Amino acid sequence: MSRIVPFLEARKVTVSRPIEEGRLQRVLLGITLGVDEGEILAVVGPSGSGKSTLLRLFNHLLEPDNGEVLLAGKNIQTIDPPTLRARIPLVAQKPFLFSGTVLDNLQASARLRQTQLPDFNDSALQELLELCQVSPSWLDRDARKLSIGQQQRVCLVRSLAGPCQALLLDEPTSALDRPTADLMAKTFREIARQKNLAIILVTHDLRLTERCSDRVALLIDGSVIEDGATSQILNNPTTESARTFLLSETSENRETPG
Repeated sequence: MSRIVPFLEARKVTVSRPIEEGRLQRVLLGITLGVDEGEILAVVGPSGSGKSTLLRLFNHLLEPDNGEVLLAGKNIQTIDPPTLRARIPLVAQKPFLFSGTVLDNLQASARLRQTQLPDFNDSALQELLELCQVSPSWLDRDARKLSIGQQQRVCLVRSLAGPCQALLLDEPTSALDRPTADLMAKTFREIARQKNLAIILVTHDLRLTERCSDRVALLIDGSVIEDGATSQILNNPTTESARTFLLSETSENRETPG
């Protein structure tokens, strides 16, 4: 059952950015949007609509001009940023791995928190490896020599290895071929269900959206123009702007599931 108040929520947030001659341009216009535990929310929309800006508000990589972001009802500005980002990690579009082995990378968050380092025999680590489809045989390999898809999975494990309560994904399959992207979609669903995580996914890929998300928020020109169940938004949008966007994206990004 959903919470009365979303587990992770942006409430009436407005964000501006400087442009020429010191003027400000509004990027987000009073957005209210939330996600529950165990739920995947896909945020879609045209380039420049404010999707990545919105995502970075959720773990305080950016700060709103107005409004607030709440985690379990608590304003995230009251939480120490390193602690917050361990609880709400962001997996970027391009995987970033430290120099060293896969295991070195998976131990990185524990080193930063000065907690016990997971090792090959750690049961919690083994569970995460299986969940994210990372082979234990990768652990002693050079992390930066893995394929992009493998690196993305290692980044997922690394994010989940800490006290993760919600997960932010920024175009996580943009560099992957379709079969690999479809496997990642399945992985995201398993993570949300098994770990009971709130997941916010920013993507241009409507196929990914259809396969893994529970809800879709359509963001255009800094405003959420539609927010609802995935099948409803993708198949029966109520606004002309939504219909126009989805029609323009369909030929490139979406095909009927087999």
